[in-house]
Amino acid sequence: MNTKQIALITGATSGIGEAAAKSLAGAGYDLIITGRRAERLRDLKEELQKTYGTDVLTLAFDVQDPHQVAAMLGTLPGRWHGIDVLVNNAGLASGLEHIDQGALHDWEAMIDTNVKGLLYVTRVISRFMIERGNGHIVNIGSIAGRQVYENGAVYCASKHAVNALSQGMRIDFLQHNIRVTEIRPGMVETEFSQVRFHGDTARAKAVYQRITPLQASDVAEAIIWAISLPSHVNIDEITITPRQQANAYYTYRT
Repeated sequence: MNTKQIALITGATSGIGEAAAKSLAGAGYDLIITGRRAERLRDLKEELQKTYGTDVLTLAFDVQDPHQVAAMLGTLPGRWHGIDVLVNNAGLASGLEHIDQGALHDWEAMIDTNVKGLLYVTRVISRFMIERGNGHIVNIGSIAGRQVYENGAVYCASKHAVNALSQGMRIDFLQHNIRVTEIRPGMVETEFSQVRFHGDTARAKAVYQRITPLQASDVAEAIIWAISLPSHVNIDEITITPRQQANAYYTYRT
């Protein structure tokens, strides 16, 4: 009988989600990995199985769609509903303009993914955790969840929502023995800027010029640390930034 713990990671096809999958597999977890790009999920599954001997279930769907979330996660087969750790990682920034110039489709993508998608997934998985009387939910927020910068109002608002939801979950799940942690990274070199600037590679690369940003694996290490502490310990929040970034406003570029 397989008694390994199970972790579910949303947005596992790249960046922090992919790094978290590798770190959790290395820590001995079996994994449910989700994302919109089925081919990338298949490739990651093969890598995890080959490297770590991890049992992996892939689910290709969009967290923005509550019907897909319910269909995919509400009927998990066999032992897979026994999820010990949920990493709500799926999220994005889209566009960087003043409010009066913002595109509605960018706003909707951010709110539907960063806020509503997190809620849809948590609603389903938390019920499994409540039934078992145990679990740990890790929400990937951002330093933008505490600080607002020019041209980023809607993205910042979505991450402020993640901050508020994490605090609310902590209270709501207190009686159910479910731990809740929010991790708020600063500048991380992933596909984040490429997505924000709609594929403008030059503009995306400029974000990280003359600075050593965080890597996705740095955030994954923070996840592992938070979930690996004794069961009576809850890390409410972690803010992690590059050495050259003090906050959302100040960076030192060499």
